[in-house]
Amino acid sequence: MYFYAARQPILNREKKLIGYELLFRDSLDNVFPNINEDEATSRLIEGSQLSLGLEDMTGDKPAFINFTLETLVKGYAKTLGTKEVVVEILETVQPGKRLLAAVKELKEMGYTIALDDYKHAPVWRHFYPFVDIIKIDWLDTSIDQIKEIIAQTKDFPSIQFLAEKVETPEQFEQAMELGFHYFQGFFFAKPEVVQSRALAPNEMTLAELLYETSSPEMDLKKVTEVFERDVNLSYKLLRYSNSAAFKRRAEISTIKQALVVLGIEELKRFLSVLFTAQVASDKPPELMRLCLTRAKFAELLSEQAGQYQESSKAFLTGMLSLIDGILDQSMESVLDKLPLSEEIKLAILNREGRLAEYLGLVEAYEIAQWQKAKEIQDKLSLNADEIPTAYHDALQWANLQMDAMSK
Repeated sequence: MYFYAARQPILNREKKLIGYELLFRDSLDNVFPNINEDEATSRLIEGSQLSLGLEDMTGDKPAFINFTLETLVKGYAKTLGTKEVVVEILETVQPGKRLLAAVKELKEMGYTIALDDYKHAPVWRHFYPFVDIIKIDWLDTSIDQIKEIIAQTKDFPSIQFLAEKVETPEQFEQAMELGFHYFQGFFFAKPEVVQSRALAPNEMTLAELLYETSSPEMDLKKVTEVFERDVNLSYKLLRYSNSAAFKRRAEISTIKQALVVLGIEELKRFLSVLFTAQVASDKPPELMRLCLTRAKFAELLSEQAGQYQESSKAFLTGMLSLIDGILDQSMESVLDKLPLSEEIKLAILNREGRLAEYLGLVEAYEIAQWQKAKEIQDKLSLNADEIPTAYHDALQWANLQMDAMSK
């Protein structure tokens, strides 16, 4: 059995990561509403316990997981630790005595309870003493309805509100003003034009290096010259290549030697971490993690397609696909200033070419658009069974890079 799951980050008012919602499907061939919700929840629990540990998907953050009435009554949530999971009651679940008893028991055991895609009805008031989070679909709920829900819960100050499908900085600010505590959606990856800035000279140097290393035939002389022009970059390269992680027999003392010893793949990883850390230093860390995950996932997809020579370009396409949100400028303006191949620019801007297909599959996976993912998978003649593994590998790789940046 293959474990298909995507994740969506949940951030607080300071744009700090507090957890991930996990979104499950049986396969790319079998998408909702054709999957039974009880089976989807049970498969997610089984997969996270047996096929892939939750920590691989969420690190040290809790997983927000949807539960049906039947899976709650059967005690599936209890197979996970109280700190590992936020129990989301699906919006399709009808409130009643069985549900109330299950929720009360979980709350007494220390679990965090959330109501998903909440639509107000008086009967839910019986659940308020045991509810920690109310999730509201921002796109499907009017401001007046939101204010009414908040008013109805005023006697329960411990209840916190989470806005789902928040996709722009403007929506985020509006939800903040209404008193929301948590936010789900890719608003943090969108440009805030009022704060736009350009790439600094050292960041342009990194961009140039990324371009050079994206070529299957790297020009070692040219890359060496770029490093030698920047003392700070040279220092970081030498320090990285001399680190204990590589267990060198002899110390590296020149730029060219460091590049040769590292090799193209390790150099690319080094540059991706460095570039992401520098240009996104004032952005939520989750944006950096998303860039790195996209990069690695796109690279692995290109390799699965047998296009090994373009895997480096796929990597760079994925990594730069959110550069507009990092620099708070339009994508056209940013890419016009970067020394990138036309193939990469066309993929990001116009969604043309095979690189654009990889990026489209990556994006579909992020938001669990499984039908779209299947269409692209079929177009690229990819093996559906290998895609979840590539996604999970990309997540783990990104986590390792983020850990390296934090040290």
